[in-house]
Amino acid sequence: MNDKVKNTEHKLDSLKWIIVAILVAAGVYGNSYFAAESMLYRVISLLVLACVAGWIATQTSKGSAFVTLCMEARSEIRKVVWPTRAETTQTTLIVVVVVIIVAILLWGLDSLLSWLIAMIIG
Repeated sequence: MNDKVKNTEHKLDSLKWIIVAILVAAGVYGNSYFAAESMLYRVISLLVLACVAGWIATQTSKGSAFVTLCMEARSEIRKVVWPTRAETTQTTLIVVVVVIIVAILLWGLDSLLSWLIAMIIG
C-alpha cells in the first residue's frame, strides 16, 4: 500500500471513531432524556445503538485487529487442557490446608511476640 492510501484509511478510521463516539454519547443522552419512557424501549434502542457502534468500530483497522485477537484467543482457549474435578478438589484441599497451617503459625508467632512485648513493657 502506498502512503496516500494509508493516509486516507487513517482519516476514515478517525471519522469512524468519531461516529462511534457520537453514537455512544447519543445513547447516554437519549437514555437520560427519555427516562420517563418504558425501560424496554430504552434498552432496545441502546442495544441497537451499541450494535451499530460496534459494527462501525470493527470496520476500522484497530477494530479489525481486536476482532482477530478475540478469534485467536477463542481458538487458544479451546486448546487448554482443563483439570478434572478430582484434580480441582485435591488442589483446593491442599490450598485450604496450607492456608490453615500458615494461619496457625502466624497466630503462634503473634502470640509469642505479644507475650514477649508484654514481658518487656511490664
